[in-house]
Amino acid sequence: MIEEEAVLLFRKALELRGIRTPDDFIPEYRKVAERLGSRDVEPALKTVEGWIYEGRKPQRVFRPVIVEMLGYTIEQLWSPEDATPHFASQADMSPTAPHAELGMDLIEMRRTGTMAVRRAKDFLLGADRDRVGDDTLGVLDDEVRRLVAEYPRVPLPTMWPDLLETQDQVFRLLEGGRVRPSQLRDLNVAGAILSFLVAKGFHDMQNPHEAMTMTRVAAACARDAEHPGLIALTDGLKSLISYWAGRPADAYHYAGQGAENAVNVQGTAGLWLLGLKSRAAAVLGDEETAREANRQATSRREHVVPDDLDELGGLFTYSRAKQLYYTVEAEVLLGHGGAQLAAQAEEAVDAFADPHARDWAFGDLAGAQCDLALVRLYGGDLDGAATAIRPVLNLPASHRNNGIIVSARRVRAALDAGSVRTAAIARDLRAEIEAFPAARPALPRG
Repeated sequence: MIEEEAVLLFRKALELRGIRTPDDFIPEYRKVAERLGSRDVEPALKTVEGWIYEGRKPQRVFRPVIVEMLGYTIEQLWSPEDATPHFASQADMSPTAPHAELGMDLIEMRRTGTMAVRRAKDFLLGADRDRVGDDTLGVLDDEVRRLVAEYPRVPLPTMWPDLLETQDQVFRLLEGGRVRPSQLRDLNVAGAILSFLVAKGFHDMQNPHEAMTMTRVAAACARDAEHPGLIALTDGLKSLISYWAGRPADAYHYAGQGAENAVNVQGTAGLWLLGLKSRAAAVLGDEETAREANRQATSRREHVVPDDLDELGGLFTYSRAKQLYYTVEAEVLLGHGGAQLAAQAEEAVDAFADPHARDWAFGDLAGAQCDLALVRLYGGDLDGAATAIRPVLNLPASHRNNGIIVSARRVRAALDAGSVRTAAIARDLRAEIEAFPAARPALPRG
């Protein structure tokens, strides 16, 4: 339960600075962040709404800027103690000065309206003692779909609290014994999907152990839901975690296991498993298996019948753009280059060029850009490689997840080989990539 006085204390501090809405907050936050050298980490408008209107405590990455803005520690600002900050307010911004009545009403209406929605959601999730209402499932379904859509598109810190909260709500409903048999499968599907996303979050934070544990939770929910596609996808996630953790043999095993589980799945889950199998085989040096897996995926693409997971989108569908990215990466891992592969690599980058496209993902775009850099390096085009990886190195710290860092390090390793090693551009790029993961306050380990 949020302490009302704690909320008022934080809001009081903002009001004394003339900050009364999230729209007012963002520009002031940006100024302080720039002064502190934290311009790459900026909260979303919805995140600020949670701080101001719902009393949510900010995540650690945002706290230094807030402390600098308001002059008090986070504990003081979110403490129920009666310790009102003493700020020198401008006369026209004093909280006791007259305001335009309509403006103040709208601010208060927005705050109380947001709190009302939150209370109503809690009511739906907890009021019925004997059963779970259909409206409850509707609220959860909407939230699951939103989180799935956002995951590949936004920095993890902006959605992590909502993701954990929604997963907890689903688990509480499953544990509460108030679920009708007809609702049980839907809740287990939601539990599997949310646990999948949480597992991917741990993976992105470079914590493969926690990621694998949460993937097993997702698999258990998928089995309870008797959902073959989700079961296969959890095998795929195990493969992905192992692949980026440097365990290609495990990645190959899980991908093969998932492909068997997906043999009767008509959606794209089976194609993703084949892509994962191809990449793992490439790391192991098995060129024949890597290429055969990609050939199978290409052949099966023509017979795909989109299912409920494809309709969900995000990490739960395997788009043509992503398939091309995986195909190129397998060839790159095998050490190949050449004009034809370079053209494919450029096509893979172009496939993720539109951030408004349904299947866009910043992680896949960065991976494709790193692969293009490697193909160009293998062809001796150092300037082209530097151009390809530049957008990756310019990513804000909040976007530098585990997969992107590993991909960038592959480029660094390639810069140490061959005739390009002593070039000035190569030396500069190596230094940049070496420093690339050093400051990731938005993604602490684990």
